[in-house]
Amino acid sequence: MLGRIDDYFKPQETALRLRSERQQVLAANIANADTPNYKARDFDFGAAFKAAMGDVQQPAMQQTDPRHLQPAAAFDPLAPHLGYRVPAQGAIDGNTVEMDTEMSQFADNTLRYQAALTFMQSRISSMKTALNAQ
Repeated sequence: MLGRIDDYFKPQETALRLRSERQQVLAANIANADTPNYKARDFDFGAAFKAAMGDVQQPAMQQTDPRHLQPAAAFDPLAPHLGYRVPAQGAIDGNTVEMDTEMSQFADNTLRYQAALTFMQSRISSMKTALNAQ
């Protein structure tokens, strides 16, 4: 029963966690807008969400010899792959943060975080209704 409840909330929980993490990445970009040689970071939310939900299969490593070393840490689908943002125009100091882009992405992510919260509240409400109807 508990597994089913976890599965019921997993999409919203995953979306909220990834949106929160992306907000931190975007905030770091904005905070470092004047830092020389700072490279703006971001990740593809859609790809990260699919990976976290298990829609992306990672190839299994084969051990063909018992002396082969195993990876120190297994692939974590909940840790999105951070990439570098490519600026439309480079800066003299090597900084790739473009405030218009970052502020736009920050606002968009905030709006989508609020939407994910609304969906989570809706799921909780429907679960309460189902439980109270018994």
